[in-house]
Amino acid sequence: MTDRRDAIRAHLEYYAELGVDGISRDPAWRTRAGESARASENHPGAQDAGGEDDSGVVVAAAGDPGVASMVTTPAARPHDDRASSLAIIRADLGDCTRCKLAGLGRKQIVYGVGNPDADLMFIGEAPGADEDIQGEPFVGRAGQLLTKIIEAMGYARAEVYIANVLKCRPPGNRNPEPDEVSTCQPFLFRQIDAVQPKVMVALGTFAAQALLNTKDPISRLRGRAWPCRGRLLIPTFHPAFLLRSPERKRDTWEDMKLARAILRGERES
Repeated sequence: MTDRRDAIRAHLEYYAELGVDGISRDPAWRTRAGESARASENHPGAQDAGGEDDSGVVVAAAGDPGVASMVTTPAARPHDDRASSLAIIRADLGDCTRCKLAGLGRKQIVYGVGNPDADLMFIGEAPGADEDIQGEPFVGRAGQLLTKIIEAMGYARAEVYIANVLKCRPPGNRNPEPDEVSTCQPFLFRQIDAVQPKVMVALGTFAAQALLNTKDPISRLRGRAWPCRGRLLIPTFHPAFLLRSPERKRDTWEDMKLARAILRGERES
């Protein structure tokens, strides 16, 4: 019992550090029911004009540099169709040798994990050492922090979908290179189109730049929602960066509150 209390205390202390002032027990806002209607009601014309929509969410204009135009969100597909689509993409990826990373020490492909029906999708830049060993994105120290962030939003990790731009670990965890990003990017786009999340969160500079086709730094991109592939993308700091710079956790929590506001379809207080 003591261990359980200590674990609960540690979670509460972490949430307080983020600036969390309460967690809703109401599961209604997590459902996809009425999703398409809410999206059209909450974001009318936001993709054209930018600025603040009726829900109080700041949405970037489609004309902003490096941002693709917002398009109509496709109709939801059944669960089996989504799961099958993800399986087909994974089969197409195979034991990929399309770029030089295949010969630079990677142990295995790290594809994606989570709920095929997820409203919320997190996208990082590339697997690290732990991910390369286990074959699952975000399982190391940064992944543990991401799990805490997801839980602070009111989700279980299994309820969201998690992927990376790159499916192979770069040697020494170096930054992804342009040819590697361009080779892997189509598979990520197919994953996004298969899951059809309502909100995507880009974790770190490289994920945000790859998804928004921009060279802007994450410090300039974060803090608002951008149209991307027919849905909304919220860039924020990578959990690995937060481990080095914990003073930016509050900024990240503000970004997560923005994501939560969009998912709820209401103004975030």
